[in-house]
Amino acid sequence: IGTVKMVAAVIEANLNGFGGFSFLRPMFPFKNIRELTCLFVTLCVLTSHSLADEQEFIEDFLKREYSLVKPYRGLGFSSSSQWDLMGTAMVTPDHVRLTPDLQSRQGAVWSRVPLTVRDWELKVHFKIHGQGKKNLNGDGMAIWLTRDRMQDGAVFGSMNQFTGLGVFVDTYPNAEKNLDRTFPYVSVMLGNGTLSYDHDYHGRPTELGGCTATARNALHDTFLLLRYSKSRLTLAVDVDGKQEWVDCADITGLKLPSGFFFGASSATGDLSDNHDLISMKLFQLTVERTPEEEDEEEEVTVPRVDNMEQFRVDVQEEGMSGVQLVVTLLFSAMGLGVLAVVGVSVYGRWKENRRKRFY
Repeated sequence: IGTVKMVAAVIEANLNGFGGFSFLRPMFPFKNIRELTCLFVTLCVLTSHSLADEQEFIEDFLKREYSLVKPYRGLGFSSSSQWDLMGTAMVTPDHVRLTPDLQSRQGAVWSRVPLTVRDWELKVHFKIHGQGKKNLNGDGMAIWLTRDRMQDGAVFGSMNQFTGLGVFVDTYPNAEKNLDRTFPYVSVMLGNGTLSYDHDYHGRPTELGGCTATARNALHDTFLLLRYSKSRLTLAVDVDGKQEWVDCADITGLKLPSGFFFGASSATGDLSDNHDLISMKLFQLTVERTPEEEDEEEEVTVPRVDNMEQFRVDVQEEGMSGVQLVVTLLFSAMGLGVLAVVGVSVYGRWKENRRKRFY
């Protein structure tokens, strides 16, 4: 209080030195400028404390048991580790390199702790870079929240027909000629154990949402932000170096079971890149629910999304080009010609043999 009065006295002295501020007095029902100044300073102090408390509140809800941060303690093969390495993944002081810039590599890192947080936010700091030119690099990386962990496979280094959530950073256009998108492309898929990720069309038939994100060979930090609360999943990206989140996907009616595992994986094929995971930070969100919302929210054992048909895309098979059509017709004509020659030859021999029988 003494400090506030001291500051108010100084401000009042300064204001009294300026006659031009005298018009302010009749505008406020205060006895003097000192009373008004005390109120103003008090509000400033309380506001600053409130902002500080809010920042501390956020820090308090960082869930370290689900997070992977430098210096990467708790990552390895010991019984006390909270994260497991798999394949070509290796730990450095600055990052976890899932795959190096070499062909035919797969690597992953998986949490050992099943997720029991109801409302959460996951911030992923990653880096994809390599020597290959644009569209001559691959294949990409994935962030997972799935029932099964430590299962290698064909979907960016992890299993297909997974059960859970997959977020894919796809860096190589396979045959993307008839779909309107630019790579790298970030997409979201919800697996129920039977759906397959379609590599030929970059998962488009099962995609719930996505966006272009020029994250490869960026000169600045690149991030993904996933938030799940009240059966709603949102995805945002920060890949332009502006420290601003850009909306990428917003999926309502999505339900995830409890007890799944976070992970990250990547793969290279004939083309390659370095795929580095710098951090995964999970924050628990405090969300108020009405009694009606509590009653409506149900527990599920298999992931699902309401009205899946609204996300389904029918991908048309790409037709033949003009050159392919000409080649096909040419070989068809050659085949018919060969068949005609063989047929004439066989018929001629049959006719000659028949003539010999009568003589």
